[in-house]
Amino acid sequence: MPGQVPALTTVPVGRLSLDRFQSILPADRYQTVMDAVQRARELFAGRVVWNVNSTARGGGVAELLVSLLAYTHGAGVNARWEVISATDEFFSLTKRIHNNLHSAPGDGGELGDAERRVYEGSLAPNVEEFVGMVQPQDVVIVHDPQPAGLIPPLKERLDVPVIWRCHVGIDTPSDLSRRAWAFLRPYVEPADAYVFSRRAFVWEGLDDAKIELIAPVIDAFSPKNAELEPEIVAAILEVAGFNQDGAAKVAPTFHRIDGTPDRVERRAEIDEERPLRAPDPMVLQVSRWDRLKDPLGVISGFAEHVAPHTDAHLVYAGPAVDAVADDPEGVEVLREAKALYQGLPSAARERLHLACLPMQSAAENAAIVNALQRRANVVVQKSIAEGFGLTVAEGMWKARPVVASRIGGIQDQIVDRHSGLLLDDPADLAAYGAAVSGLLQDPARAEQIGHAAQERVRDDFLAVRSLLQYLALVQRLLAS
Repeated sequence: MPGQVPALTTVPVGRLSLDRFQSILPADRYQTVMDAVQRARELFAGRVVWNVNSTARGGGVAELLVSLLAYTHGAGVNARWEVISATDEFFSLTKRIHNNLHSAPGDGGELGDAERRVYEGSLAPNVEEFVGMVQPQDVVIVHDPQPAGLIPPLKERLDVPVIWRCHVGIDTPSDLSRRAWAFLRPYVEPADAYVFSRRAFVWEGLDDAKIELIAPVIDAFSPKNAELEPEIVAAILEVAGFNQDGAAKVAPTFHRIDGTPDRVERRAEIDEERPLRAPDPMVLQVSRWDRLKDPLGVISGFAEHVAPHTDAHLVYAGPAVDAVADDPEGVEVLREAKALYQGLPSAARERLHLACLPMQSAAENAAIVNALQRRANVVVQKSIAEGFGLTVAEGMWKARPVVASRIGGIQDQIVDRHSGLLLDDPADLAAYGAAVSGLLQDPARAEQIGHAAQERVRDDFLAVRSLLQYLALVQRLLAS
């Protein structure tokens, strides 16, 4: 209809050459990549590979897509990315589903007929617009629960190959997680393939012949993971507001994912008694303001079990909550974290820094996270539930020792006591504190674990592995 506001937002997709991986991959693996790229160019000629999700920034899925689609484009495949729009009521509902999938009650609401009407009604404009964009020869990848309702009409009206990619999961299902599965299953089942991060996350009742396992990966050349010299790290953190001792001697520059130069210009919003100083040891968790990331436990455990035994500081860094459209709980969780912080004794508050990172530029935000991870002595990911945990691989790639919960995909990344330390019970704050304090008190062991962590990521969790798996999956679907 003329003048109608589009339901979908097109996210620009860059183009990155896979040639850059020649510098960090063994020769035989690099040749395997190049051979696969040549086959992909021939098979995907004239086709579009569409990706649909619920946000272009502020979460791990969006971060994965930025690099994955740019490399897909660089391989000669026409990759496109669309983001759905919906009502606040829809995103409150899908946050409830997200929580339930992790066996958390969330807002305690129902998942019945009324919620199904909200879900389908909000997605309806997206469905109509998207079906009009996709051609019969194309392929569609739908990411996570929010846009899953697009799958049935794509199959019924166009019969294009559709992949549903689930980035979340839980090792042991519960009544709550099964309730969420039951709500989503009618939308998911018609897909031609279901991609999960690990076998334990696969839903009961799905056709096993359609299951694919593809663990997430990081891009070693993105602004979040590219090498930064120590003086650049100091400069970025000074401009962002973390260091204010005037020690920076260079400009806070970095390179965007396409190689063009950029610089950090915006400050984070930081609750703190005083800024970090150069000699301060630092413990870091980077996460959304989400109860499943356990910010309150991270803060309390540090104040009670790390601060009394070390001179370290904790930085808990999350995105500015007004920039994450699909997570309505963020404001409330941030408020709870600030209330906890304010209630602590002054001596504990002096060692704590709660930061909301600027989100106006995804590349700038990534560069700040990169600098924080390289500044950290220990990286933490003390989640209660986690699909994969990209921040774990990010910290490992920077040769930092990581302390993380033995849950979800985290336990696939870390070999306990070799490439990181796993916490058997995320709620055991004393064990969390002991693990972090032990690494701070034994720098040689921390360095050894950090080096092993980096090599593990090089072997198993770099972007080319995921790209090859997706290309192989789509090739099989087209062949059938």
